[in-house]
Amino acid sequence: MGLRALNTVLLALLFSLLLASGTQHEKSVLAEGHEDTVRGLEATYLAKRDAPSLRDLAQGYLDAGAPGLALSAIDGASTDLKRDVRVEHVYARALLDSGRASDALVAEEKVLDTCETQSCDAWLIASATRRADILRELEKLGVDDAQAYPESASIAYHAATRQARLSIQ
Repeated sequence: MGLRALNTVLLALLFSLLLASGTQHEKSVLAEGHEDTVRGLEATYLAKRDAPSLRDLAQGYLDAGAPGLALSAIDGASTDLKRDVRVEHVYARALLDSGRASDALVAEEKVLDTCETQSCDAWLIASATRRADILRELEKLGVDDAQAYPESASIAYHAATRQARLSIQ
């Protein structure tokens, strides 16, 4: 009877261990379907180490839902690469997606200040101006993490992007 009880206990322990292990898998850091794209962008940046490839890599991380990786890539880059106005613009987006809207506003204002002294294309100026306006509205509402407060973020977006239309009769 002692041997039978021992076997029963061991079998119950083995069964509980099997149940506890489950079928869970590790969770990917990147959104599904972006792994190959990001892998290619990483290889390009490692080969070139220039501002356009850094910007593309950081944007790839943002598209894959990993703003922390985008921040890490830019923070780990050389000072010359960080000073590039387009890299700074992507950095502001990464800060915003990381829940740091006030820091993103500072970065975006730096982009606009740089564009006043340097030649920037119209798309960059328009994008930075629009994002800075939205970030200022978020700041007025006291929201630093737009994803945590989507209603407030929506209000800030609409307040910053509304347009007045004139009707001439």
